[in-house]
Amino acid sequence: MMQPGAEDFVKSLIEFALKDKTSPRRWHITRLYMYRRLENALIAHDGPGKTCLSIAKSEDFAQIMGLNQVSFTSAIYPDVDMRELPYPDNHFDFTVADQVLEHVAGDPIAAFAETVRVTKPGGFIAQTTCFFNLIHQAPTDYWRFTPMALQLICEKTGVEPVLLGGWGNQLVWSYMSMGYRMAKVPENPANPLYQLGMRNEKKYPLSTWVLARKPDA
Repeated sequence: MMQPGAEDFVKSLIEFALKDKTSPRRWHITRLYMYRRLENALIAHDGPGKTCLSIAKSEDFAQIMGLNQVSFTSAIYPDVDMRELPYPDNHFDFTVADQVLEHVAGDPIAAFAETVRVTKPGGFIAQTTCFFNLIHQAPTDYWRFTPMALQLICEKTGVEPVLLGGWGNQLVWSYMSMGYRMAKVPENPANPLYQLGMRNEKKYPLSTWVLARKPDA
């Protein structure tokens, strides 16, 4: 618990750090580390003849991973439910879902399996989600996942994790509780907010993610 006046002082320091105009600012604090780890992870597999299923408006996430030439198919709930995707087996080169899995109103392993089903052999499935997080209804919120849980889901669905991890730390909770969760962080390694965003304590993951490859037929 902060002493009287301490929170105002900390906020003044945060506001000062946010005024840093020396570097770009693309992502807020819960995305910075994760997107940095996944940035351009699929660029070598991108191509104008490739297809990508984007679940719940995940096109921006796909582009962060380097998919800029693919043809996108958009699947948005409730018209399309990740538990029962209306697409043939082995149809897409990539399937991506950014912060969706926690909202699945049913078995999340079965939903993940659906994304595997519609992905071609040799193709990639990318899913981000969360572990420590406030309840956020979009329209509902059911699940939380550690990196070990995502590893287990990959094992259960027969795919190989290529990149799997989590990010978080104890200090970032105070930062977010003061109302700065959605503030885009200056990407300056000398900036204390950037340093906070890149500080990772494995026992306190907020965001978790997996990029997996479906085995060749």
